[in-house]
Amino acid sequence: MTEQARSPSDRADTSRAFSRAFVSALGLDIGRKRIGVAGCDGTGLIATGLMTIDRKSFADDLALLQSLVQSRRVQTLVVGLPYSMDGSFGFQARQVQKTAKRLAKALDLPLEFVDERLTSFQAEQLLHAENISPSRHKGLIDRKAAAIILQQWLDGRRRD
Repeated sequence: MTEQARSPSDRADTSRAFSRAFVSALGLDIGRKRIGVAGCDGTGLIATGLMTIDRKSFADDLALLQSLVQSRRVQTLVVGLPYSMDGSFGFQARQVQKTAKRLAKALDLPLEFVDERLTSFQAEQLLHAENISPSRHKGLIDRKAAAIILQQWLDGRRRD
């Protein structure tokens, strides 16, 4: 049956099925100096690093993120929360949570947090495996950490 021959209700059912299957989320690794940003493919299977934002001001950071949200039709903001190794909620976690909530509100997006313990370490290990010096590529570490954060969220979503 061609698209023109389908009834309006058939097209609406197809549209609803697409919107349920389509996933667009941004993963953020929020630090004091930089924000690593990752996105996922429309199926929600694979997260990839997109960019690193050198933090200047909230307004500048927000403008860059708004552009990504619009161009990628983002539905959810996923942010890594830096718990301490013992699982406690320290100063840095509170700062990230505060910034993430401001961003989510300004972007008008639902916000989800992911435990990001060891994601920067994992990102550094990936760079070592690619023979890239982590000390010279801090932005790349942040971008890869954001991809790991988003991938954890995507994997958890598929399991649930």
